[in-house]
Amino acid sequence: MRHVISALVQNVPGVLAHISGMLASRGYNIDSLAVGETEDPQLSRMTFVLMGDDSVLEQVRKQLEKIVTVVRVDDISAQNFVERDLMLIKVAAADGASRNEIHQLAEVFRGRVVDVAAEAVIVEISGQERKVEAFIDLMRPFGIRELVRTGRIAMVRGNKTSTIDRRSPTGRTFEATPSDFA
Repeated sequence: MRHVISALVQNVPGVLAHISGMLASRGYNIDSLAVGETEDPQLSRMTFVLMGDDSVLEQVRKQLEKIVTVVRVDDISAQNFVERDLMLIKVAAADGASRNEIHQLAEVFRGRVVDVAAEAVIVEISGQERKVEAFIDLMRPFGIRELVRTGRIAMVRGNKTSTIDRRSPTGRTFEATPSDFA
């Protein structure tokens, strides 16, 4: 089973190495990992995609929660969430017909051509993993020269947040409502 885990961590040097090292040392394979600063510059969000049954998920969660720099861990797989992957792909395009076809396919996938060179184009695509994979498959006949992906990022839909309440002495999470932002 595929699990998407969101971990809120302190934004300090060494956190990524510590967490990924802990997971690797226990034999857990990370299918995808994305890390970035949150709305609070003191915190970063790590989004992991792991494969395994519920017992694997529970072990990973327990191990993460033991790490001092980890503030919160959420398995968002069972919730209604938005997930995206960003990819840049450099494709061979030596002639105008190839460039035109690649550009049209990029538009169908709601992507965009971000660079054009004499013999290649770079296309940016974002979306769910299956969309990105489908675009890669369509580009193979042209000749993929280079490909880079961010890894999955995800966020639960609706009003629920996975941040900490700085107003609370315990730092516990809260359920945000639209009036909280008015």
